[in-house]
Amino acid sequence: MYLVRRSSRLSSLINPNFNLYIISYHSQHSNPNNHSINLPKSCHFSSQDSIFNLRYANSTPIFSGYPLNLPKYSKSSSGYLNKVVFCNGFRLFSSQTGVAAVDEPSTSDGLTVERILDNNWSILDENENDWKSHASAIAQSINLIKKRLKWKQMLIRLDLLTAEVNKPNLWDDPVHAGKVSREQGSLLGKVKEVRSFEQDLCEHIDMLKLAREENDLELESESLNALSRIRRDLKEKELEAMLAGEHDSCSCFIEVQAGAGGTESNDWASIVMQMYKSWAQRRGYRVSVVDEMSGDIAGIKRATIKVDGEYAFGYAKAEVGVHRLVRISPFDSAKRRHTSFAAVAVIPILKDVSSRVQIKESDLRIDRFRAGGAGGQSVNTTDSAVRITHIPTGITATCQNERSQHQNKASAMAVLQSRIDQLEMARQAQMNAHHTESLTDISWGTQIRTYVLHPYRMVKDLRTNYEISDPDSVLGGDLDAFIISFLSSSLDKDEEDHAR
Repeated sequence: MYLVRRSSRLSSLINPNFNLYIISYHSQHSNPNNHSINLPKSCHFSSQDSIFNLRYANSTPIFSGYPLNLPKYSKSSSGYLNKVVFCNGFRLFSSQTGVAAVDEPSTSDGLTVERILDNNWSILDENENDWKSHASAIAQSINLIKKRLKWKQMLIRLDLLTAEVNKPNLWDDPVHAGKVSREQGSLLGKVKEVRSFEQDLCEHIDMLKLAREENDLELESESLNALSRIRRDLKEKELEAMLAGEHDSCSCFIEVQAGAGGTESNDWASIVMQMYKSWAQRRGYRVSVVDEMSGDIAGIKRATIKVDGEYAFGYAKAEVGVHRLVRISPFDSAKRRHTSFAAVAVIPILKDVSSRVQIKESDLRIDRFRAGGAGGQSVNTTDSAVRITHIPTGITATCQNERSQHQNKASAMAVLQSRIDQLEMARQAQMNAHHTESLTDISWGTQIRTYVLHPYRMVKDLRTNYEISDPDSVLGGDLDAFIISFLSSSLDKDEEDHAR
């Protein structure tokens, strides 16, 4: 093991085969200190603050790590550039092509993520200062993320896209070039992120072993804390890895429509819409009401909200379907138990304008009418509400929440565009447009989740059998457990179908 620590307390292992001068110092220090070490013919460094990865080949030290992890501030001269200086005139180089072919990061003694998994080290609580436990948990998270990203297929796709990006005539077709560049950049970012976690794991294991060899308690504590932090960060990345669909990162519209049942169902639809508003706000998304039709006595007949934020559609798509409520009706003087239904549809707002369906003005019928609702401030005293109908498909969109007719028209047009885009995506994929069709059959046998408030209290997802006994928290917007359970089961089902 041949390591150099970026600190005034430099540590190194000596081998007389090659002499290398390095200026290395801790980031909090303003002046670097010169140190001389002997570099062996085969050595391993890390690529971030503490270690660097080099191999000795053909009398030239060659960088062998992942391109992302090249020392960002280095040069082969006698001067120094911020952090690191190599003074013997050798060269560092890296190619940005052939990303998939890059070797898996490893520790100085050859420990990789795969080998850590093979060791089957016990995973203890995060508070336990056991580096093997942290390493095993990190390795499992990385393996799960790769599985969800379909790692091997993604690397093959990335190499194909990289080759296409490097073609000199790519930009002869700007629209195609833009799509290729965006996809390549997205996949490259995911690969680099996973490789970075693998590299960090290996580096901190090396540093921890070095600290124990030198009885450096401070460095050992820093390394353990770093492993614990990586372990926590990867838990968040596990969730993001489930959202690898083409449009999962988009914002979305969420539509709720009351089923048969009059006031009781209208009230339930209002509760469901409030549940999604609370959920979106808890996740830090921006929420705005696009359209809302109030019930005759209470609740809503239908409503649409816009949810703006990263991965809003990826998460919300798990809620598509019919939601069933069982409770003692507050509108029944006899206090009888009632069953109500509300349907939920989720529509992505496409980021890529070139992917949107072009809508001709001649295909639209625009109706203007007086807004309904509670009124006030001239909201429902002018014909400001707008309903737009796409004549070829019969799809409609309505907005009446803004005072200005122009604002209502723009909002309704945005909803109409997303609905038509979704219909086209479903057609291209040769699937039923289940997001919008979920609004057409709101009855027994079609529900995805049941909320029981009487005679017992429970919320159960009928697709995954996941259930909890605290409906109040769910109706208050705590939906993540149900969403993650559904997304996980969907991934597992896709993998089983693929294996067949």
